[in-house]
Amino acid sequence: MTNPLRDTTMFERHADACAVVIFGASGDLTRRKLMPALYNLALGRYLTGSFAVVGVARRPKTNEQFREEMKEGVGKFSRRKPVDSAVWSDFEKGVSYVAGTFEDKATYEKLRAHLEQLDQERGTRKNRLFYLAVPPADFGTIARGLKEAGLVAPPPNGDRSAPWTRVVIEKPFGHDLASARALNATISKVFEEEQVFRIDHYLGKETVQNLLVFRFANSLFEPVWTREHVDHVQITVAEEIGVEGRGKFYEKTGVTRDIVENHLMQLLCLTAMEPPISLEADAVRDEKVKVLRSLRPIEHSLVTENVVRGQYGRGHVRAEEVPAYREEPDVAADSAVETYVAARVFVDNWRWGGVPFYVRAGKRMLRRVTEIALQFKKVPHSLFRPQDGGITPNVLSLRIQPDEGIAIRFISKEPGQATVLRDVAMDFRYGTAFGSNTPEAYERLLLDAIRGDATLFTRSDEVEHQWAFIDPVFDAWNAGAAPPPVYPSGSWGPEQADDLLARDGRRWRKP
Repeated sequence: MTNPLRDTTMFERHADACAVVIFGASGDLTRRKLMPALYNLALGRYLTGSFAVVGVARRPKTNEQFREEMKEGVGKFSRRKPVDSAVWSDFEKGVSYVAGTFEDKATYEKLRAHLEQLDQERGTRKNRLFYLAVPPADFGTIARGLKEAGLVAPPPNGDRSAPWTRVVIEKPFGHDLASARALNATISKVFEEEQVFRIDHYLGKETVQNLLVFRFANSLFEPVWTREHVDHVQITVAEEIGVEGRGKFYEKTGVTRDIVENHLMQLLCLTAMEPPISLEADAVRDEKVKVLRSLRPIEHSLVTENVVRGQYGRGHVRAEEVPAYREEPDVAADSAVETYVAARVFVDNWRWGGVPFYVRAGKRMLRRVTEIALQFKKVPHSLFRPQDGGITPNVLSLRIQPDEGIAIRFISKEPGQATVLRDVAMDFRYGTAFGSNTPEAYERLLLDAIRGDATLFTRSDEVEHQWAFIDPVFDAWNAGAAPPPVYPSGSWGPEQADDLLARDGRRWRKP
């Protein structure tokens, strides 16, 4: 039977005619995420016939070779299997490839000629979405190359008939505040801010988007979403995997730059933000920036008191023995890079004044989970005897992944003649209510970028405020702080992270 909860006919959205140009198309991101997402949009009939995908990369290959590689990736990584031969046959007619280096002007001349040909053959109407699936060092080079080749049109300013140009930029967007500002300045010389879509795939997850709906479409929860009722908030981003062969990358980033500065900070903003005046992109992003501006700075002398880092050692994950971080390929034997970080954060405003936000992110954790949990204050006076059972605080938890859903824990009486209290849960699961075939984050984000909806993308001032909050932590670590303690793989992190909450009379949840 058709699930009536999945009837979204009234809200269907379709992409404009355009060409999506992927720089770095021979990389893993294109094969694993971008092309499967575009295929699924085609399968769902969100793309028009006037659509094309152009891969740009250094490796020489023919259109046929590129199409075959992409088909293999779609077959392996798409959420909808097997590949629909009829849909793919139509979709691949618009898939092509341009070989060339990003530093060579000839690459952009070839690309311009190819896109003009697609305008004639595919009806893409000079609309361009440039996706930079490349290292940050190449962002400026590509932006300048596009501008010099005449491939960047000014914003249409409301003229629906005018062609548009947009650029999607993958993280990491800088490695500190100075580099983020420099990168913003470089990009702004070519594109207007409304043309720039800084992507954080966490914001494309259905459960993250539902956080706004849960808060602002239900009168039951928003009144208690304040310091008067909430004791503290915990945000956890835990992964079972290690660095997965990305030792060189992780030696330069660590978990703070990889997860905390972007994914985790965005979850904090969506949890703490005030209701926006509308769901337009800048209205939502304005409220997130207010949260970032309200964060209490972690000064150099307070880093040790408020931030804990760690590095995974040997251990067992799902009964399988795994190596220590320093034993991973391309990792220094004496590396001090953190693979775990926990912090106590305060949002100094009227809604959250005095409420601690405990945030943590780590690799080689006991289990994979991303969760936001609000623990409410205890009842002011208990009417029940200790022997009736303990009264634990109410908890509202939003599970981002896996087992996506929302749970509320509260106290109930066990059936029987005696009064026996029991901690129970009301549990909503996305898979049960809506089916398990939820769209991937990149599907939503790519469609939004094509349609020009920047709500789920990060604005330049957001990026800079995030780095401004994080930078002092790195300054303290680089000034000679003790190396990160080692925690066993398959645990919940170092003991020092437990002490961070224990000093406040609290403890981490075990999600």
